[in-house]
Amino acid sequence: MKKTILITGTSTGFGKLMTITLSKAGHTVIAAMREPQEKNAAVARELSALPNVDVIEMDITSDDSVNKGIAESLARHKKIDVLVNNAGVTGFGLFEAFSTEQIRKMLEVNLYGVVRTYQAVLPSMRKNRNGLIINITTGASGFTLPFMVPYFISKFAVETITEGVQEELRQFSIENVSIQSGVYPTEMNNGTKAGIHSDKPAITEAYGEEAAKIFQSIGAGLFGKMAEFKMDPQVIADGVLSLINMEKGTRPLRYPLDAIAQGTDKEFIHARAEIKSRWLKNYGQ
Repeated sequence: MKKTILITGTSTGFGKLMTITLSKAGHTVIAAMREPQEKNAAVARELSALPNVDVIEMDITSDDSVNKGIAESLARHKKIDVLVNNAGVTGFGLFEAFSTEQIRKMLEVNLYGVVRTYQAVLPSMRKNRNGLIINITTGASGFTLPFMVPYFISKFAVETITEGVQEELRQFSIENVSIQSGVYPTEMNNGTKAGIHSDKPAITEAYGEEAAKIFQSIGAGLFGKMAEFKMDPQVIADGVLSLINMEKGTRPLRYPLDAIAQGTDKEFIHARAEIKSRWLKNYGQ
């Protein structure tokens, strides 16, 4: 059955590939992006030329922009069957070297952007008693790395939303899934898309050469593995399509798509679910 799907952050990376992939599969895609008439005009024209693709303007850091975009989409398409929260930004640096303002900027995109889209789309999904929300997070969803703490704070928060609202929304037949994507060669990681990085150079300097070496080692390891495993962003777009095609009630809460993890991400997720089950049982749930 063909779906109406709204995707955030479609001007580059995963979001653009998702739009192309889902359009080819015959779905109606509402491709949300910032500045489709200005900075992103070329990609907006490219995607608009695809069958059943409706490019809309949406800045997920703005309540008004999100509410307007979703309201206009509902008026035009009558429903949104699937929401894909893909838009995001990364950033690197020592935690102490991030100002609170930089961390706030990170959360505005990666966390509050998701909050805004949920709150804007849920009333219509509840009314229709149907819906699927897919959130793009990171890693195995339960551990962090140095020099990326604000980024992981934002992504773990989205995992909390996904898991918590799954039960809240069950009575309305609205499902939630998070995709743990790992490291892929998209604009977010190849340096062509600006990130939100630490902004206190004096603090960074105070940590000295040892911290710099650790940072360089982690970066070399991650990007080296990305090349070794030939990570292809199309895997994430295909994963979204697979989730959409799954029968209702069979979709997993977490959907890891990270070849570099070599199965350890799946082990971690399963172990976490089993421990939570026992914890809930001890609390009489």
